[in-house]
Amino acid sequence: MKAIVYYSMSGNCEYVSNYITGKLDTDLIKITPKKEYPNSGFKKFFWGGKSAVMGETPELEPYEFNSDKYDHIIFGTPVWAGCFVPPIRTFVKENREKLKGKKVSIFVCYSGGGAEKVIEKLRKFLEIEKFEAELILIDPKDKPSDEKNKMIDEFCNKLLS
Repeated sequence: MKAIVYYSMSGNCEYVSNYITGKLDTDLIKITPKKEYPNSGFKKFFWGGKSAVMGETPELEPYEFNSDKYDHIIFGTPVWAGCFVPPIRTFVKENREKLKGKKVSIFVCYSGGGAEKVIEKLRKFLEIEKFEAELILIDPKDKPSDEKNKMIDEFCNKLLS
C-alpha cells in the first residue's frame, strides 16, 4: 500500500494528493506544524524561506504513520526558497529508520522555481539513490489544466509499476 505524506499551505499539494488518492489506493498523511507559518504577505515568504534555508524542524501536530502498512511513500512538498518545507524535514527525521527499504516518490508544487533543487535536496536528505517517480507542477490547484491532469495521471501510472 502507498501513503502520501504532504504539507500544503496554499492547497496545491493537497489538491494533487487528493487527485492521486482518487486514482490509486493511498492513505493521506497531512503534516501540519504546531505553530503555523504566516500564509500571506511578506511574513509568509520571510518566515517560510528562513525556516527552509536554515533546515528547521518544527514540532508537528500528531499524525498516524504505521510504516509496516506501506511499501511506497510519496512525498508532496511546495518549494520554499529552493528547499523542501520544514514540516517534511521533521517527518523524515522522526521516521528515518522506518523509511529505510521503502519505495519513495515525490511531487513538487511551485510558483517561482527551484523544483529540481528540491527533488535533489530531499533525495540526499532521505539518503536514497533515486525516486521511483517524480512530478513537478506549477500551481495545479490555482491554475488547473488538462495538461497538468495528464501529468498527474502519468505519475500515477509510474506509481503502479
